[in-house]
Order: sequence, then C-alpha cells, then structure tokens
Amino acid sequence: MTLILGIDPGSRITGYGVVRDTGRGCEYVASGCIRTGAGALHERLQIVFRGVSEVIRSYGPVTMGIEQVFMARNADSALKLGQARGAAIVAAAEAGLEIAEYTASQVKQAIAGTGGADKQQVQMMVMHLLKLVQKPQIDASDALAIALCHAHHRQSLIPHGLATAKRRGGRLRL
Repeated sequence: MTLILGIDPGSRITGYGVVRDTGRGCEYVASGCIRTGAGALHERLQIVFRGVSEVIRSYGPVTMGIEQVFMARNADSALKLGQARGAAIVAAAEAGLEIAEYTASQVKQAIAGTGGADKQQVQMMVMHLLKLVQKPQIDASDALAIALCHAHHRQSLIPHGLATAKRRGGRLRL
C-alpha cells in the first residue's frame, strides 16, 4: 500500500489530498487546504512550504502528484502560481518524495473520462471514487483528483516495470 499526496497549488489556497493506493483502488486518508492569507508573496510561499512539509510529516506519503502551471489570461497570476508550485515541490523534494506532474486535462481525463470536465464534475467523481459522503472543499477535491490521477498512472506503469521511471520533458526515463 502506497500513500500518495496530491497538491493543487495556489498562492492564496493550496489544496492537498492524501490517498492510500491498495493496488485494487484508492482509499481516502485526508484532505484540506493551506490558506496563505493576503500577506507579501514571500510570506505566502513560506506558508505553502511549511504547510506541505507538515502534511508530509503528518501522513508520510512516499510520492506526490502536482498540477502543472497553465497560462491563463493573467501572466502575473500564472507566475505566482508557479512560485507556489515551486514551494510545494521543494517541500516534497526535501522529504525525499517521488514527484510527478500532470496537466489539468490529464487529471480531468483520468478522473472524469474527459479532459474538458468542470470542477463540479471532477468533485463528484472524486466523491464517488473515494466513497465520500460529504463534498470536500473544491481545492481539496482538486488535490484528491491529482492524487487519484497519480495512482492511476503509477498502476498503468507497474505491469511494464516502469513504476520507478522518471519523467523528464514529458518522456519516461529509466
């Protein structure tokens, strides 16, 4: 059984989700949000780093999936998102976790069956797949979806002996 951390990075709210991959499916372990408030950017990044580090210490995942940055309408927002993502990645790297990155459409495809699913569709599928009775907060739901996507990708690689392969530039490196 493998504990997997999913991170939905944000400069104001970073969602996290932890699932246990049993080999037959995934079980819910924990989820929540790291809220950074409205301070200076460097303070918010420190909160993201410390929050992700605390989640890792509390639950002990061995691998992490994180959403890649996408360019939206506002370049400044994308840069801040990338910096929050970097803080989360450094926290995981410092803890020795394997790290995989997924696009939003890869996550949606793995969870809802279509890369064009909206947040509510993903949230409902996360609830169904993890047998949750209450809706998680939307950022936590996105993080759980990333963790589930990572579990699915890991399972598809295991029969081929590629579970320990590293991704670089979109390609698997043995």
